[in-house]
Amino acid sequence: MKSEEFKFPIAATVYLIGGKWKCTILCHLFSQPQRPGELRRLISGISQKVLTEQLREMENDGVIERIVYPEIPPRVEYKLTEFGLSLDGVITAMCNWGVANLELITDARRRREESDK
Repeated sequence: MKSEEFKFPIAATVYLIGGKWKCTILCHLFSQPQRPGELRRLISGISQKVLTEQLREMENDGVIERIVYPEIPPRVEYKLTEFGLSLDGVITAMCNWGVANLELITDARRRREESDK
């Protein structure tokens, strides 16, 4: 998406962190750099394909950095860039809001699922 296509600044933010798994991946990377296999173990339900896609998108957007260590076998880690670290307040606010409203969100989801039956 070209920058002129962002009609509102929030659209740019959602573009960077939107998707089912990006915020979860970022949460794990805020604590420390992670290897792809460790991220996969930490995030239950994510497939290897989707993890790889999400990591590549965030790397291409400059949010994370892929580090390849010259070892045998090669070791790869992902870490946040300075740009990615600037998302800390956004991600923390979203997490805090989720914690504060988890019961309401869970109840609403349960009601919706029951009404869909």
